Amino acid sequence: MLVHICCSVDSHFFLEKLKEKYPNEELVGFFYDPNIHPYSEYRLRLLDVERSCKRLGIPLLEGEYDYEEWLKAVRGLENEPEKGERCRVCFDRRLEVAARKAKELGHKRYTTTLLVSPLKSQEQLQASAAHVDRELGTEFVFEDFRSFGGTQQQAKVTKEQKLYRQDYCGCIFGLSQQRAKQEVIMDEMLCPVTQRILPASIEERLAMYTRRMELEEQGIDYTIVRKRFLNYRLLRAFVRVDKKVVPSYILSYSHLRRDYAKARIEEIVDGVGYANRDEIRVIDIGFLRRYVDVQDMQALYFRGLEWNVEQRIRRDIDGEYSLSPIVVLDTIPNRFEIYIEAVSYKDVREELRIKDANA
Repeated sequence: MLVHICCSVDSHFFLEKLKEKYPNEELVGFFYDPNIHPYSEYRLRLLDVERSCKRLGIPLLEGEYDYEEWLKAVRGLENEPEKGERCRVCFDRRLEVAARKAKELGHKRYTTTLLVSPLKSQEQLQASAAHVDRELGTEFVFEDFRSFGGTQQQAKVTKEQKLYRQDYCGCIFGLSQQRAKQEVIMDEMLCPVTQRILPASIEERLAMYTRRMELEEQGIDYTIVRKRFLNYRLLRAFVRVDKKVVPSYILSYSHLRRDYAKARIEEIVDGVGYANRDEIRVIDIGFLRRYVDVQDMQALYFRGLEWNVEQRIRRDIDGEYSLSPIVVLDTIPNRFEIYIEAVSYKDVREELRIKDANA
C-alpha cells in the first residue's frame, strides 16, 4: 500500500496504526506536497518525515515539488477558506499523483495521512479519492484514526517522538489567512538579502532539526525547549544624505517614532554619532571593525551581521532593552534623513539543548 504523507505529525501516528492493522502489508511512504510554501518549510517537513520513516522502518519516496503547477490548479481559489474549494482541488491533485505513483510501483491500494489531521475534511478526501479511483481503477483505503481518542494519542506520540510541529497547513493562502486572523506578521515570507538566519525563522528551525538528527546519529541525548521572546523584522529602510540615498545597514530592534525623521549629529563620543532626533545613533565602518572584519558597506550588504553580533553592538552602545535606531554608514554625516519601517512582536523560539550525561 502506498501512503501519501503530508507531515511527520500526521504520518508517524498514522503509519504506526497502519502497521498494527495491516501487519502483512508492504507500506511505502510518498511525500508529495507541492502546496507547501516557502520551499524552506517544504525541506523542513520532508526532513522530519525522513527521520520518522527511518524510525518506523518504512521506505520513503519524494514526489516532485511542482509548485507552479499547483498554483495553476488553485488559481481563482486563493481566498477560499480552510476546507473550502481550494482544499478540494489540492486534494484532487495530490491524491491523483499518489494513485498514479501507486500504480507505477505495482500497488493497487493507496491512502493518505491527511485523514488523521483534525484540520482536514475526511469527507472531502473521500470524495477526491472516489473520483481518482473511478478514473485510474485504484483503491483508496479509508481509515479513521482520529475518532475514539485518536487525536489525543497522536498528540502524545508527537511529543514522545520530538516531531516538528508546524503551525500552519502549508499553502501560502492558508498561511496568509491564518496570520491575518491572528493579526500577526507573516514572517515566514521574510528573508533578508544577506540570507542570514533570523531568530524563530524557518531557516533557523531547519538548521536546528538537521543538527538534531546529527546528534541522534552520534547517540547524544538532547531536548528541545521553547521560549517566548521579543522578535524583530526590518521591512524597509533607507538613509539619505544631501538628498541622495547612501549605503546603510540598520541594526535589529531599531525603531523610529514615526518611521521617518530628519536629523543632525550633535556630538560624536567614542566613535558613535548621537543625533538630535529619535535617539538615533550612527556608527561607521571603522567602528564596526571593532566587532567584525568587514571591508566596506557593499561587503556588509552581502554578508550581513550575525544576530548575536548586532545585539552585542547594541548593548555596548546603548545597554539592555534599547530600541534606539543604530545605523551603520561609510562615514558619520552632519545631517541626514532616515526611514525605518520595522516591527517588534512576541514570538516563540525553539532551542536545541544537549543533556548532561552526568545529571
